[in-house]
Amino acid sequence: MSVVNPFLRQCPYAASTAYSPTSDLLPKFTHSSRMSLKFTISSCALAASPVTVSYVNTDKRIPDRNEIRFGLPSKGRMASDTLDLLKDCQLSVRQVNPRQYVAQIPQLANLEVWFQRPKDIVRKLVSGDLDLGIVGLDTVYEYGQENEDLIFVHDALDYGDCRLSLAIPKYGIFENINSLKELAAMPQWTAEKPLRVATGFTYLGPKFMKESGLKHVIFSTADGALEAAPAMGIADAIVDLVSSGTTLRENDLKEIEGGIILESQAVLVASRKSLVQRKGVLDATHEILERLEAHLKAAGQFTVTANMRGNSEEEVAERILSQNSLSGLQGPTISPVFCKRDGKVSADYYAIVICVPKKSLYQSVQQLRAIGGSGVLISPLTYIFDEETPRWRELLSKLGL
Repeated sequence: MSVVNPFLRQCPYAASTAYSPTSDLLPKFTHSSRMSLKFTISSCALAASPVTVSYVNTDKRIPDRNEIRFGLPSKGRMASDTLDLLKDCQLSVRQVNPRQYVAQIPQLANLEVWFQRPKDIVRKLVSGDLDLGIVGLDTVYEYGQENEDLIFVHDALDYGDCRLSLAIPKYGIFENINSLKELAAMPQWTAEKPLRVATGFTYLGPKFMKESGLKHVIFSTADGALEAAPAMGIADAIVDLVSSGTTLRENDLKEIEGGIILESQAVLVASRKSLVQRKGVLDATHEILERLEAHLKAAGQFTVTANMRGNSEEEVAERILSQNSLSGLQGPTISPVFCKRDGKVSADYYAIVICVPKKSLYQSVQQLRAIGGSGVLISPLTYIFDEETPRWRELLSKLGL
């Protein structure tokens, strides 16, 4: 069993050395917020425990190189969904050899794509070896650990949805426990016999427990098949990522009220130092953000075009705006439809154009018909570019630019 101290930051830098804790060792390191300590503490004897000290790069300068580096997940569903999103944004990744870790996006000059494990993307953003990256929000918080150099460019890319949750068995002493408050109040948990939690999230898990007021908790680290830990008797509960909850149910586990630690999805994150100091990174980030925002805003939106008889644009607009699903993004676009009758050009009809979300599409068509619309044409939208994306203004504000 092991406990990871959630208050001392762990930085994924290269060198680490094991020490046995002594009374005069710890004060040398705890005074520095830039030094990271990871404790592996035996539940039986604290004094005999080894201490791992990880040395953190305190250099404020970014590594010297010319190219911009963009980290993408190398494997799994997150990797394929990320490539699909970039392709939909006309930023297809060109990888000559699937075994190579480096690729290009031809539309972005001087940019290299580096395929990495998600946790390594975060670590290399912190160290300055990457400038931008797409990973899950849970990965940013677990491995970035609130590092001030990590900055969110886009915090909702609409895929990779999951949640980091505490789960307990449905049976035994937990059968009637349905909330975090009830779990904390169980008399079984003492200093001699703490609640045993298995997790791969050795930062977020202990941090959540501490903030939730659970005093007697001990953690064991694990990377896979956590759902089996309670049934095997090696843990009382688990902290893990949950999507649909099917795996939990199939292993007789349940989530509890107040037990969701973090709602997660894919995010675009950057190194603050790179954005400010490295030439071209801010411009490349702006273009990537603009393309992402335009595509995501258009997702599920349709352009609806119809003809409508009327005496003026204002009169047609009045009829359209009387229907609650026909207002569009900022209102309908109305223009005269000219035709020639008896040798004269006249405008008895008006063309209207509106944007309608998919869920309201059929209702909108019915409302258009009800007020005299005909010849209704529908086409999906690919991009919606605003005058300026609010996320870009927010980013510049965070950077003090």
